[in-house]
Amino acid sequence: MSESTEMEIHDDRLAAQMERGDYVLAVVTATKPDFYKQAPLVPAADERDLPCFVLHTGQHYDDLLGHGLAEYGIEERVAVDLGIRGDLSEKTAQVMARIKRFAEVLDDRYPDTTVLPIVHGDTLAAGVVPQAWLFATNQRVAHNEAGLRGMAPVSLDADADPATVVAQQWDGEWERNRAEPFPEQYDTFVGSAASLYHFAPTELNRDHLADEGYPESVGGRERIPVVGNSVVDAIEMKKDADLDESVFDVYPVLEERDDWIRVDVHRRANLLPERFESVVDAVVGLVEDGHNVNFVELNATEVALREYGLREKLADLADENDNFLFTGLWKKHAHVYEFLESGQCFAEVTDSGSMQEELNHIDEALCFTLRFNTDRPETVFDANTNLLVPPISGRFVREMVEHVYEDDETRERMAAGANLYGSDVADRIVDFLAERRDEHPFEWAHEREGYGTDADREFDYL
Repeated sequence: MSESTEMEIHDDRLAAQMERGDYVLAVVTATKPDFYKQAPLVPAADERDLPCFVLHTGQHYDDLLGHGLAEYGIEERVAVDLGIRGDLSEKTAQVMARIKRFAEVLDDRYPDTTVLPIVHGDTLAAGVVPQAWLFATNQRVAHNEAGLRGMAPVSLDADADPATVVAQQWDGEWERNRAEPFPEQYDTFVGSAASLYHFAPTELNRDHLADEGYPESVGGRERIPVVGNSVVDAIEMKKDADLDESVFDVYPVLEERDDWIRVDVHRRANLLPERFESVVDAVVGLVEDGHNVNFVELNATEVALREYGLREKLADLADENDNFLFTGLWKKHAHVYEFLESGQCFAEVTDSGSMQEELNHIDEALCFTLRFNTDRPETVFDANTNLLVPPISGRFVREMVEHVYEDDETRERMAAGANLYGSDVADRIVDFLAERRDEHPFEWAHEREGYGTDADREFDYL
């Protein structure tokens, strides 16, 4: 069992928001992507005088992974930290129990105030917090970045030449394939079931939700608005950030060389032996072919490197080659954006979902996704700013990356792809919710069908 921690409620921060009105937003954060994608909701709520606090699960809490709370200016808005630790089962159990305890505190102190949690994306919190809140309060939540569903090309021939593989993705037929990433595809799917409002990044996301039976509107009021993706707000927040230290001060070699290929891999499926070894083989091959490569070692990546006896191989590669930079996780997200927008980076080779979105918005660097499917398929077949490069073998990954590097037409098409995720997304979300502050966040079937509203929707089962 992992070491247990206690839930911490900051009474002053909670009261500062709960005493401002009878409708309060609880912006839920859990892991690094939440910090920057959810952060824009807080100032958007403040601008509209809508009470808002941050409910943090505490999963990313150390100085490195948890830095985003401070970097995006929402650390002092955390009114409750659930203190979640452990593996998937332990975290799930703790979230269920501690959300119930927090709901009891709210019911005791602020019985006449409606709190609407807003979860995000496909994190564990997106899957568990909605059901925990629903079971504890008989109320549903709102879901930012809803409707993420995995898709894959119907035909993808790994034995074909790279140009054919590109055409199969950009011009071929796709189908739903929700096998990966795990558990993220599970989390986003079950999170939808306990959500009342679904904020879809694109029409495709809304189509997924509508196909699954979620109503696009009820009583003439929209339930699945297409708002874009709040990652664009995060990028704009950091676009002109006054950094006390540039990423090029931290890693001077990034400025000395150009056309860098930045590699980050951390998904559970890609840490399986054959897939992970294919990624490492591709990195070694690209370095040996003379490309400038930065391999970013995340926590899960380090575990895999040590487990398979590959870490020393990469360390030696860095010692022996000036064109290979072996680093840990970059602490400041602003540094990532600074580098990707600098013109020094040719491409990101990644299994991150968020990075596929970010590189759709950032034109200076391309995106290669180390997956067999993707829950951002629109970046591939609609925008052409992304390509799947499944880690079938090191050779396949390397040849796909080098094909695009050498083929001006493909490279230019990826760089010129349409931006899909809009602008001022947090404003759209908060405006939508502000207009619905009179709605109770739960409904029975007869209410949805227009047969009256019960004053007391709660029922204590025998």
